[in-house]
Amino acid sequence: MSDQVVKNPERVAILQKIEELEKKGIFDQDAENDPEGRELLPNEVDYLCKKLSSKIARKMAYSQSHKFAKKMMKAGQLVIKDIRGIEYLKNMATGAMITCNHFHPFDSFAIEIGFEAAGFKKRKMHRIIDEKNYTSMQGFFGFLMRNYYTLPLSRNKRTMVNMMKAVDTLLAKRHFVLVYPEQSLWWNYRKPKPLKDGAYKLAVRNNTPVVPVFITMEDTDVLDGDGYPVQAYTIHICKPIYPKENLSKQENIAYMRDENYRVWKEVYENTYGIPLTYTTVQ
Repeated sequence: MSDQVVKNPERVAILQKIEELEKKGIFDQDAENDPEGRELLPNEVDYLCKKLSSKIARKMAYSQSHKFAKKMMKAGQLVIKDIRGIEYLKNMATGAMITCNHFHPFDSFAIEIGFEAAGFKKRKMHRIIDEKNYTSMQGFFGFLMRNYYTLPLSRNKRTMVNMMKAVDTLLAKRHFVLVYPEQSLWWNYRKPKPLKDGAYKLAVRNNTPVVPVFITMEDTDVLDGDGYPVQAYTIHICKPIYPKENLSKQENIAYMRDENYRVWKEVYENTYGIPLTYTTVQ
């Protein structure tokens, strides 16, 4: 690939910010300069899609999302090289939390493709998303954020109660709930980041497993709109992690979180053939 390719200065700055954050050991801060958004109130979200208007919007979002993903794949801007471990999803008899590393706005399309490869007819994957993505994002992606099986977080306590109850209901009905437990998006960052407790609290609360998913990537010969190689994704669906009966709630949260990180680290090291290290200055 030619060294004369002009790279988007904004993307260059974001990659530099990621380097700085890693050195400082600040892994839970987004590198993108997104607007903060406003507080999401309880009456603004139909978490379980009970209203007719919500059902119609969700159906439209489903159709538009799949058309967009197919278009991006045809153009070589979204590349799924392989899906491994699909049997772990297919064999799930209960609902489950799904965790995935977060490194690109399009990784949600990749995880959706991986999930649909399991062939479920009625069981769906819902996504827990940041409040700011629900309230501030506009246009096509804003429409998807508000309507495509999303469960937004909120600073409002009553809204969060509604969200938690919705998760309980969905898991009880054998659906799946996707969480990005790193709690930050670092563009094309290949390493697993330290994990927050949220996904594992929900798993323990509902006595359901966590299915760890880690996406690895490699350069293709196609450039994206910022002048960088499009990444080819391999989706690694790993063995489910179940709460242990002999552990307390807090012990189970810590166990599931640490085991999730261990599995991701193993996938990273086996795929890239290097030990996982960070540039963090102690």
